[in-house]
Amino acid sequence: MKYTITTTYLFLFLLTLSTNAQTKIIDAETKYPVSYATISFGDGQGLFADDDGLFIFTKKLYKDVDSLFISSLGYKSLALATTNLPKTIEMQADINKLDEVIVTAKIDRKFKEETIKPYLDDDYYKCWLPTIESEIAVFFPNGNDKLKKITTVLFPFALESRDWKKRKRANADKRKFSTLFKVKFYKNNNGLPGDVMTYTNIVFRATEKNGDKFELDVSEHDLFIPKDGFFVSLQVLGYTDANGKLLPNKKYKEIKGRSGMVKIPTNFRPLLPFTDEIDAHNTFIKRVFISGNRWVQFKKGNGIESSLLKTNLNNYGVGINFNEYRDE
Repeated sequence: MKYTITTTYLFLFLLTLSTNAQTKIIDAETKYPVSYATISFGDGQGLFADDDGLFIFTKKLYKDVDSLFISSLGYKSLALATTNLPKTIEMQADINKLDEVIVTAKIDRKFKEETIKPYLDDDYYKCWLPTIESEIAVFFPNGNDKLKKITTVLFPFALESRDWKKRKRANADKRKFSTLFKVKFYKNNNGLPGDVMTYTNIVFRATEKNGDKFELDVSEHDLFIPKDGFFVSLQVLGYTDANGKLLPNKKYKEIKGRSGMVKIPTNFRPLLPFTDEIDAHNTFIKRVFISGNRWVQFKKGNGIESSLLKTNLNNYGVGINFNEYRDE
């Protein structure tokens, strides 16, 4: 009963805040919303705007935050004080970055469809627990010099049974979730994710009804595999309502410890299954809300605390489909 009251109170509290504590991020020139912008608090925590550029910030929720750092693909980053935070924030387009985007003409050539299969597993103990503070990227090398276009990305998910005792049964009822993800594609920069391959926001909503993998169609984005390979990344934006609208969830829990209050990042469902069946170390992670964040290879010896590495579960086994074009 205590848990129910606390959860209900928190929901009503956030709902009340949403009516009077919303801030909107817009494009300074077009006045259109800047969807899914990143709002960092500078202390390793943060949140995201929704598709309408809205986010909720109040001192009641974030007592110790005095500055916000706002960024979005294709825009110049902003730093703002939380005192007298405006209801509307304008972002300037970064013309220099947008000019780098190459428009590719339609290719009218025969091609062969190729697939790299995802690695699936529903074992809870072999899974990464995704948090909003982390972005996870997977590297795909380019096997030859033929032209290749990415058509779909296959993200494996681990589905949890509602009843823990029935977790090994394929027909057991699955734990429900409705989660919004952001996907990015990066060029290879000396073995690390580098410049983005598209400035378009690519997001999708996953639920337990999608099964153990989500097939994301990206054919409209004209993503051609660079000669030295590419990275595809996945990042949790948060839980959504039944219509796919991003909810104003608090992104960490505060637990009182001996040295004071400790912030623990919230884990979001679904879980991401890792595998030991890939020889190379193709998975990289970073904490997106830390200023100057850097990519780190998910590998023993790189300062990463994870039980997955202790059992050689080194990779998130994302799959892709792509068209390999024949020579003219």
